[in-house]
Amino acid sequence: MTTGVIPGGQPPEPRPTGTRMPHQRREQVGRGSLHVDDRSRSSVITARAAASFEPVGRSVATARAFVRDTLQGWGFADVIDDAVVLTSELVTNAVVHAGTSADVLCLRTEHGVRVEVADRYPEREVPLQGSPATMGSPDREGGRGLQLCAALAGRWGVDYTPTHKNVWFQLDLPERPVGTRAAGPPLPADLLPLADGRVRVAVVQIDRKGAITAWNEDAEELFGHSATQVTGRPLTDLAAWPHTPGTGTGVAEALRLSRWEGTYGIRAADGRVNPVYASHLRVRDAGGEPSTVCLLVREHERAVLQTPARVPVSDTGQSADGQGADPFEVFIGSPAPDDLDGLLQRTVERARDMLDGDSAFLLLATDDETELEVRASTGLPSARQRFARVPVEAGPGRYGSARMPAVHDDLAAVPGAVPLLAGTGMRSVVTVPLKVEGRLTGSLGVAAEAAGRYSNEEALRLQFAADRIALAVESARLGELERLRRGSLSFLVEASDLLAGTLDRDQTLALMAQMTVPTLATWCAVYTIADPASDPYLSYVLHEDEDLIDGIKSLLSKIAPPDPVPTPGARVWPVPGEVAHRAALRSSMRSLGLSGGPTHQITSGMGPTLAVAGAVGGETVVLPLVARNRVIGMLTLGKPADEHFRQEILELAEDLSRRAALALDNARLYSERTAISQSLQRSLLPPALPTIGGVDVDVIYRAAGEGNEVGGDFYDLFPIRDGVYGFAIGDVCGTGPNAAAVTGLARHALRLLAREGLSGPAVLERLNSAILDEGDRSRFLTLLYGEMRPQDDGTAELKVVCAGHPLPLRLRQDGSVEAAAEPQPLLGVIDELELYEQTVTLDPGDVLLCVTDGVTERREGTRMLGDDGLADVLATCTGLTAGAVAARIMRAVERFASDAPSDDMAILAMRVPGVQES
Repeated sequence: MTTGVIPGGQPPEPRPTGTRMPHQRREQVGRGSLHVDDRSRSSVITARAAASFEPVGRSVATARAFVRDTLQGWGFADVIDDAVVLTSELVTNAVVHAGTSADVLCLRTEHGVRVEVADRYPEREVPLQGSPATMGSPDREGGRGLQLCAALAGRWGVDYTPTHKNVWFQLDLPERPVGTRAAGPPLPADLLPLADGRVRVAVVQIDRKGAITAWNEDAEELFGHSATQVTGRPLTDLAAWPHTPGTGTGVAEALRLSRWEGTYGIRAADGRVNPVYASHLRVRDAGGEPSTVCLLVREHERAVLQTPARVPVSDTGQSADGQGADPFEVFIGSPAPDDLDGLLQRTVERARDMLDGDSAFLLLATDDETELEVRASTGLPSARQRFARVPVEAGPGRYGSARMPAVHDDLAAVPGAVPLLAGTGMRSVVTVPLKVEGRLTGSLGVAAEAAGRYSNEEALRLQFAADRIALAVESARLGELERLRRGSLSFLVEASDLLAGTLDRDQTLALMAQMTVPTLATWCAVYTIADPASDPYLSYVLHEDEDLIDGIKSLLSKIAPPDPVPTPGARVWPVPGEVAHRAALRSSMRSLGLSGGPTHQITSGMGPTLAVAGAVGGETVVLPLVARNRVIGMLTLGKPADEHFRQEILELAEDLSRRAALALDNARLYSERTAISQSLQRSLLPPALPTIGGVDVDVIYRAAGEGNEVGGDFYDLFPIRDGVYGFAIGDVCGTGPNAAAVTGLARHALRLLAREGLSGPAVLERLNSAILDEGDRSRFLTLLYGEMRPQDDGTAELKVVCAGHPLPLRLRQDGSVEAAAEPQPLLGVIDELELYEQTVTLDPGDVLLCVTDGVTERREGTRMLGDDGLADVLATCTGLTAGAVAARIMRAVERFASDAPSDDMAILAMRVPGVQES
């Protein structure tokens, strides 16, 4: 079905009829005689609504609902029944008997309504009134629509074109005395609708684009937004659930209707959703520009705006065409809402109207049938009650169980009998169960402010309606549950990917909070427990409104954390809401001067206190974070004031908490391992370099990987005796604990043996034996070891042994580069080594560069830096200090390839200052 609404203005001809053909007939029949078509004298058309229906049987019911809703919105309750009957017959003729699609057009005039039904079967003969043979029997399959038009419509007629037949009828509104459109009987004061203090009516004007153009003082008082804050914003930015409950449309669609009444929510400045009852009227200014005037009151004050309820639908289930209508359709109306929330909201609206109640509510049972969850209500503070849970068996006896119908004449005599109605002013209530195949699926109730309003007769009527909607409600609930579970599965897969993508503890905490807010909760706090003997620590707080995070963090830091109970599942933690409420109350009292002291000093802090109280004033639950059979923290989720969690959300949060706990524990273990590795790596390197007179020395060390493994590269520079210094740079095969053991052995053995006065070859031979003594833990080692003696003439004498290590390079002042040693066997492979040392003299300005193989084996695809590439870079370092030489070499190595280095790198540069420098 496609629909369109064009309010206001003087429209063109309702539908083009094409060229008048010779065989075309235009006739119009009144209630008693045939007369000439006088449609040219009709009033100005002020609104129109159009819809097209496919040639299927269900289109008849959809067309009836379209006409009923349209005329109800226009305020034409007096002619709705006749219009629905006629439309039903004419659409049936088109889509059932003629087998074509049907176009329905409703036109509103000053004095009535005109409805046109067009089909695509123009050859049908038109029966004329006064010709009984042509009209046929009322029992015929077809033709009754025109008979009914002749009997019910003030004027009607048929237009023919080569492709269409258009049947139209016009219903005039009855003459009514001024000021008596609708009236009700006088009521005693105790039965009048209850209003809290002054009744405020928000007047909001919306332009044709849906933007707010006017916002009165009552609107500011009800919702907290000033006119300057909302002017120009779309109303849909402030509208919240339920969007137009009981209809299939949203607020944006409702604003385009000529007239509309219903319930939805407005999000106030403090973030809370205020249920309102709204009456929309489409108007136009002197320039013809359309706009919508919206009158809004608190939902429980709906009687201020609501038009009188229609006569309850008969339970006989007979449609206009005499066929038995679907009992579900009779009660719920047509078309039925596609979504579960819309279906439930329309159900409570119809149930309340059917029993002439002041409020109604519908609860759905959990899977184990132990609790009922509030899913829809009308006439009650729905934001406070939505998703609240009550036990199925609330007390002993029949009236304490939701499995049986129950009637309470006076709730004041049995306080607490219906917890949902506590504090609402309702006195009498009737509740009935919703059952499918003997299983409890929900409960439907209607309540009134007066006592003794309901008896068993009303309970039977309500049970009759509940039996007809139970299956549809359960089917819609299962469909919603299936969609929710599919969404939950997608959510958990994405959450697992995100949590597995990091091993950083702080980032894991942030991800946990960001995945829950606002998807699962309005705010969240994560507590962590370092070890079983430690108290829970507040590690992270997040709220969907960043301005409230500090306030919530301050509040939670002042109260004891929840107990770290390992029991799975969510448990309610009321402490934050209670503490916030007391703090807000004290702040309010101080602001009023009730506790002494200057008022102006306190008022500035009142706003944040009240905002925090509203933010954490709803339901708060705690889920344990259990990993490896230990509670490592707690995930706390909260709702704003008077809101509850639905059971499916808590189950999803529990699944998330299990994954988050394991990710958090993995991050903890990784952080501990990284800290240990970094500490061990620092212990394998010298804490500082000694200052050597006459020689400039600098070192750069870069560990590969993420820092969670101990590297095999090391360096050292240490004094042996006066004027003599030992230096070493080496690389142990592999990484990890075994490599670290060999690294530590090599570094400390070098110092000890060198200080014993042994020569370089002797030191390395003793070290080789020590490495081989390690047995299976031994690793081969490449090592460049040397002794340096600064000379009085400004030179430096070096004795070097290069055991399998990349050769040291010497840079002269003229820019030439040459190897400063010869290669010899590496350590840790063979028992008998015959090593020798070589003497190198560094002249003023010369540089000796020593590196590990991570530098020379730097790769980019098939290219490798190599010894030649390193020599080319070193040749550009003439005149640079040792630190500048090391830095230039490191930059060249890093830029050689785009990927991060895969091996540790150590660079040791020693330079003898030039003559002018010294």
